[in-house]
Amino acid sequence: MATPSAPHPESPHPEAQRTEERLEPERTEARRPEPESTEAQPTEVSTVSTAFLRQLDDERESAMRTASHPGSAFDGADAALHDRLEELVEADRPEMLDLMLDLAEHPEVAFEEHRSARAIVDVLAAHGIEAQLGVHGLDTAIRAEISGMSGTRPAGPGAAGAGAAGAESAGPGADASGVGVGADASGVGAGVGADAAGAGAAGAGVGDDVPTLAILSEYDALPVVGHGCGHNVIAVMGLGAFLALAALAKADPSAVPGRVVFLGTPAEEGHTGKEYMARNGAFDGLDAAVMAHPYGYDLADQVWLGRRTLTVEFHGHTAHASAQPFMGRNALDAASLMYQGIGLMRQQTPPSDRIHAVIREGGDRASVVPDYAKLDLYVRSQRPETLKDLSSRVEDVARGAALMAGVGVSVNWDQHPPSLPVRTNEALTGSWVQAQRRRGRDPLPFGVVSPILAASTDFGNVSYRIPGIHPVIRIAPPEVALHTREFATWAVSEDARAAASDGAYGLAATVLDALHDPQLATAMAAEFEEAGGAIDVPSFFD
Repeated sequence: MATPSAPHPESPHPEAQRTEERLEPERTEARRPEPESTEAQPTEVSTVSTAFLRQLDDERESAMRTASHPGSAFDGADAALHDRLEELVEADRPEMLDLMLDLAEHPEVAFEEHRSARAIVDVLAAHGIEAQLGVHGLDTAIRAEISGMSGTRPAGPGAAGAGAAGAESAGPGADASGVGVGADASGVGAGVGADAAGAGAAGAGVGDDVPTLAILSEYDALPVVGHGCGHNVIAVMGLGAFLALAALAKADPSAVPGRVVFLGTPAEEGHTGKEYMARNGAFDGLDAAVMAHPYGYDLADQVWLGRRTLTVEFHGHTAHASAQPFMGRNALDAASLMYQGIGLMRQQTPPSDRIHAVIREGGDRASVVPDYAKLDLYVRSQRPETLKDLSSRVEDVARGAALMAGVGVSVNWDQHPPSLPVRTNEALTGSWVQAQRRRGRDPLPFGVVSPILAASTDFGNVSYRIPGIHPVIRIAPPEVALHTREFATWAVSEDARAAASDGAYGLAATVLDALHDPQLATAMAAEFEEAGGAIDVPSFFD
């Protein structure tokens, strides 16, 4: 503390100044005590009852005692081919597990999966398969193909292409901008011929009329928790399936009567990487697509909700909150009204609908009427049509809140493309179930696990373009939730390692059955058309 060098302004007499100077040290030692903290002490957080979850568990246990999936009504591929396929999956098991663990140790979030994608491409190269990296509009997307002996394509969405609205495949072979690799001596296509968009690929020596199925992998991780959704397991299930079919075709081209495409699909978490890829031709010319997801159960089918994102901004007028509050228009009032309006609306929505919202901004000081507020929302529903209806109702709430508060509003849907619900193809699902039973698993039919326990995936966008399946495979106990650190731990467990091989065989076996059994392929296509066929995904919500 500095020593005074001039008379204190409130002490006109020198003596008073000297007295104050003498007292100054005493004041220094007898400093005013710090005010006691007025910060509220945290109260004890109430516990959340698990009674409803226990009820769901009881219902599931009861249903499991009698529920059984009927399996497949089709012959599929020959048993001897399945024996050989299973041997090939097991031969690659050590390499796939190494990759699974490596991806878990080096998690990369959406659109940034450069190391992960390169690791997958390197494994493909080690097996003599040249892949394209950075295709279909995404830097970390992957495409590779193998082709065996020509088969006959069934009538279905693949014959005309069902990718971006009205888009057509560029046809066989590579154009000048593609990376075309011909067939080896065994007739197996070892690469992809693509146009500039990465679309229209075809293996050497195979015509456009052959059946073509895709196997999908994901490899993006979550922020903070890493592979808490098990995409490291998804990656090797898809890759392992593709490599086993490639080896089968190389040994005997007639064993794989068609074309198999491997698609590495980034950016599923919080985004819709598959939709970006679809709009750039990834699924044009395909007859079906398959993938599997780790979970706490073995399920042949489960509800996956469609999801849209929404940002709502309210614009009002600022004012002094005490002196002239009547001159303001409170944007935070509108945000609060919308938040409460959504809460009230939930009672009049279908049980499968979900709406989540947070108020991201709403002012800086209590003494100022906020002129800006912002909400971020997720809107989910079980059918594309009901998702469209729910979207309209949520937007009405936003506009009504703005009207009540006397403020302006801007409504911005889908910063990234929306994801649709998954439309499961039962004909293909039967083959998956048969394959899993061969591995000692018994996938439960739809409805045994409550549809209330539902999330979203961008595979739904694929399943409304072409037939597809997205079953789940158990790697963790039922009580371990997705998107947690606990699930990330289970994604490298012995259960996950078993699922990696079981899932790889299941996907490969499903594709093999569809390629070998014309009745299955025809039923697959017919079921898709009866369910409504392909929809124009990019413009569906316009």
